[in-house]
Amino acid sequence: MERVVIKVRHNGPYKVTGSITLIDADDNEYDLGDRGETIVLCRCGGSTTKPFCDGTHSQIGFEAAERAVRESGEPA
Repeated sequence: MERVVIKVRHNGPYKVTGSITLIDADDNEYDLGDRGETIVLCRCGGSTTKPFCDGTHSQIGFEAAERAVRESGEPA
């Protein structure tokens, strides 16, 4: 199985690389089209292309609370 990597970008989106299948809350699979094996997911909530990032985070001054948190709740 190919490794999937999720990179948390500082005050920005999640960059997901690898063999990706994206499924919505209704169990529908997204057509990732020409995105290939890299997608960038919004985490600021302001994107007009959700779940994908459109760069709005830089326009609204998004500041993330943490970069990543372990299952225990401790910072990674």
